[in-house]
Amino acid sequence: MPDVAERLGIPLSAVRRLLEDRELLSSRIGERKVVAVPEQFLDEEVFRHLRGTFTVLADGGMRDEEILEWLFTRDETLRVPGTPVDNLAAGFKTEVRRRAMEQAF
Repeated sequence: MPDVAERLGIPLSAVRRLLEDRELLSSRIGERKVVAVPEQFLDEEVFRHLRGTFTVLADGGMRDEEILEWLFTRDETLRVPGTPVDNLAAGFKTEVRRRAMEQAF
């Protein structure tokens, strides 16, 4: 997580708060189970369409691991062939959230 704090230019405590507030999701990776945030969730700030999408999927009963898997699973039927997170980045928030609602409920 220190790399996330550095990239965003914020204190580590602020990164923890973003995770607690579900503005970011993380997973544990590697042998040491290091907390990692997907690079696609970050630019110069937290990618702004994530929180609402996380909420839709979580309200539908998905766990964080399932949400991350869904966001990074290729779906060639989306407007931009690729993953839901690619489509969020391309500005298709409404389409992704509609699909998220279908998936979650």
